[in-house]
Amino acid sequence: MGIRFSNPIGFTPIPVTIISSFVYVALFVALLTTHLIVPSAPSNNSPIAGIDLTEAWQDLQHVSGVFHPYNSRRNDETRDWLLRRIERILASNTRGLMFDRSKYLHNTQFRAAISRQSPAVVFSDVTSNVTFSSEGKKNDSTSDREPGVSVYFEGTNIFVYIRGSEDGDQDWWSTGQQPPEKGGVLVNAHYDSVSTGYGATDDGVGLVTILQIIKHFTTEGKKPKKGIVALFNNGEEDYLNGARAFSQHPMSKFPRTFLNLEGAGAGGKAVMFRSTDTQVTKAYQKAMYPFASVLSGDAFKRGLIRSETDYRVFTETLGFRGLDVAFYEPRARYHTDQDDVRHTDANSLWHMLSASIPTLEALSSDMSGSDSDRQGSDAVWFDLFGRILAVFELHTLFALSVALLVVAPLILTAVGIALYRVDKLYIFSRKKQAPNGDDVDSVPLHGWKGFFQYLVLLVPASAAVIGLAFLINKVNPFIIYSSPYAVWSMMLSAWFFVAWFLSCAIDFLRPSALTRLYSLLWLFVIGWIILVAVAVAEKRQKIGGGYFIVFYFLAVFLATLLALLELFGLPRKSQYAEEVNSPNIGATPRHRSQSISSGQPLAQASEEQQRPESSERQHVEADEEATERTSLLRSDRHTTFAHYPHRNENPTEEHALDETKERKVYLGEQAWSWSLPGWLWILQFLLLSVIPIILTGEVALFFTSATSQTLADGSSILLPYIAIAFFTILLLIPVSPFIHRYTYHVPTFLFIAFVGTLIYNLLAFPFSPNNRLKVYFDQRVDLDTGINTVSLTGIKDGPYLRQIATSLPSAAGQEITCVDSKGRLGLQECSWHGLPPEVVPSISPLRSEIPPEFRYAGWLSYDITHGNMTRNEAHITVSGKNTRACKLMFDTPISDFSVSGAAAEDERFPKVPTEGSKELRLWSRTWEKPWHVKVRWNGGKDNDRSFQSVGLRKQQGSGHGLNGRVVCLWSDANESGVIPALDEVWKYAPTWVAVSKNSDGLVEGSKRFLV
Repeated sequence: MGIRFSNPIGFTPIPVTIISSFVYVALFVALLTTHLIVPSAPSNNSPIAGIDLTEAWQDLQHVSGVFHPYNSRRNDETRDWLLRRIERILASNTRGLMFDRSKYLHNTQFRAAISRQSPAVVFSDVTSNVTFSSEGKKNDSTSDREPGVSVYFEGTNIFVYIRGSEDGDQDWWSTGQQPPEKGGVLVNAHYDSVSTGYGATDDGVGLVTILQIIKHFTTEGKKPKKGIVALFNNGEEDYLNGARAFSQHPMSKFPRTFLNLEGAGAGGKAVMFRSTDTQVTKAYQKAMYPFASVLSGDAFKRGLIRSETDYRVFTETLGFRGLDVAFYEPRARYHTDQDDVRHTDANSLWHMLSASIPTLEALSSDMSGSDSDRQGSDAVWFDLFGRILAVFELHTLFALSVALLVVAPLILTAVGIALYRVDKLYIFSRKKQAPNGDDVDSVPLHGWKGFFQYLVLLVPASAAVIGLAFLINKVNPFIIYSSPYAVWSMMLSAWFFVAWFLSCAIDFLRPSALTRLYSLLWLFVIGWIILVAVAVAEKRQKIGGGYFIVFYFLAVFLATLLALLELFGLPRKSQYAEEVNSPNIGATPRHRSQSISSGQPLAQASEEQQRPESSERQHVEADEEATERTSLLRSDRHTTFAHYPHRNENPTEEHALDETKERKVYLGEQAWSWSLPGWLWILQFLLLSVIPIILTGEVALFFTSATSQTLADGSSILLPYIAIAFFTILLLIPVSPFIHRYTYHVPTFLFIAFVGTLIYNLLAFPFSPNNRLKVYFDQRVDLDTGINTVSLTGIKDGPYLRQIATSLPSAAGQEITCVDSKGRLGLQECSWHGLPPEVVPSISPLRSEIPPEFRYAGWLSYDITHGNMTRNEAHITVSGKNTRACKLMFDTPISDFSVSGAAAEDERFPKVPTEGSKELRLWSRTWEKPWHVKVRWNGGKDNDRSFQSVGLRKQQGSGHGLNGRVVCLWSDANESGVIPALDEVWKYAPTWVAVSKNSDGLVEGSKRFLV
């Protein structure tokens, strides 16, 4: 006889399975679709006034056609193209174009307009230079800092000032006047690329976006309220040099807020991942397709992300308030030859452009001068399905957290007290004495049944996924690099199956109508403890990334509250006890023949009750006449998914209810549960699932995309797996209070999926041509001896790095030396004798016959004189052929230095850190320019131990010597044969390998010096 359902939304297996599965599938599909699919660019070529998408794409194709690092001649070509491109844009949009010819500008080929009221002014800054330093790393054993690094940089920035309607018509920058009081807005991108990447998204998309921004805001009728400075800085890839050079120009005093456009991937969506405060974050709400997460901002605060952007200079040095927007995946293509237009598209360009223009309009219009000057409050922000950006202050989140921690337990306690007073608090109740009765007449309520069931399923299921994280980390740790969703599928299916199996087993042994309520109460307690930790982080560390936990707990509280309120629908315990003990009530025990997994209600349908008496008599007779052929499973024995008969523990209660009530009691559960509403579970499930899954799912997907390929950077290998296990638990907890009602179909399917994905994750090769393992190349040449060493730096674990090296012809037969990398923590460096570079052109037809030590000798020249024999001072002149980047490496840290032609010292930029500088980097805008440097260093017995850690060479007088190396860099790999060792890696390395630069120069040539 088929199962008959009187309530299609009742708390029985098939409705629970269908409804909850549908909700999960719908939410997961929506989350994945939003996360993976970039909004399509409109068919209209000019969806916003003034912009041209086709033109922008053609600009991107041009600018990302070659490598153009600062130390390359292609960089100069990119700069010249950019100036011409700006001129064409402004010439078509404005009549009063003005190229400023103040002392800060290079004498360009463009003709300046006469009007002083030009709507746009172009600055070609080729005179600003900056000297600064950075602190060294902390010594883990002594906690002292190591000596740091000093930098001298000559900028070649380009920026365009678009006059705002509130700015007035004075050219204050050329007259020494102060900028307008209300200030303006800065939008920034850098036009240099790394030496191994074409820079399509880092930062080509940002660059062409700003070109279109200039075009938009110089279009008639689109003049901004406050002025906009569009900065194209040069040298971001090498220590954020370009942004620091901008700080030396008078125009840097004008902006109050900024929008920084960056790239750390290749294509995809641009995420707003960092913000200074709430008010500027609200400007990003105007974006057409907002994509943002405060979680990334927290990661920067805690130092978990090692890379940096110009955002740091704008906030820490210049004191601006603003936003950081960047492409962030796939990380495997970042700084490689796959950062090109082939691996991005117009949709990605549109995503950044469509967010930037409305954000700039908001920053220019909505923030008053006084608001722009104040610090602003810490913000919490996240998007919902890429359509809505939620923004609120961190202290608001903290207030909500504290309120929930205090109010939620009080409310649940109040409801519990109310239930107790009306005698309906069945939870924690063992038995109830009937009115006017004694202990003999007490009726068992079994209110404790199901209390520990949730922990028995939660702990093993969670332990299973955490164990899987350690297993994969041990056996095949890099599989997440190319197959993160296979890892996700394994984790989700494992947790669900284990939880279902255990819940069904426990429900068979001790079925209880209170299982769902007890599960929610346990979730409430666990969530309360976690929320305490989140609130502490909000208050002390200013961490807002736990916002999803706050709303998660709110959902758990509401679902728990609803489950408690559901108990008001039960009869009073005394009434129930009286009914059970009443001599007037009697009933025949019902037959329970269906299994837990099948979902058969306790009693059969009404027609079964009306079965003819003769049929019942025949049934009894059949039972009495059982033979050896009779089935072992008799019709009066309740069976389960394990095919074991279930004995009713409460025969007295079966006789206590009439058949109408008994039919509403689920298999083996307490008889008093007949009056529980059968449909309220849906509201509880929706409260517990929709918002928590959306918020947690968005964070989980973002975290996975952001970290799954950072393993090649030396980041923790275990962390992504543990994080996925953690998010798996959070995503599936909403179904856990209801999972004991699931049929076997979904768990069986997920078990098969688990087995398949587990085998794949353990055995599959972790890298592919679309998800290449990134290794870092550099070549060091000793110009004194001619010895050159090629090295590749990459992941420690596994044979991959050595396998790559042995695949190269020049490394065949050589001893490859692998040691821990000093410059990249968590990675190792493998080196061998490499092919000689040809970075300096030679016109000699016999150059191949000249020994390397003589051929290289002229690449770098230097001269050192002791400035004062009684003082530790030296004058050094350095120059290199076919380069504009050199550096001085010191065995003993220097305490002071000066570079000829440098600007006056800026108090915002200490030239030398407290512990001294072990390295001085020199960048010139002019090729083969000699640097004249004067350095000073400490000496004598009273030196700090950081200065005494290396041997000093005694000179005349009371001074001490200075030893080190003079190094010049070459970074241009556009032509084949210039760096044969790099060409060889590109040609012969496996297809699953990507090459990036290891340091500022692809080739570094050095000579030893002694003072």
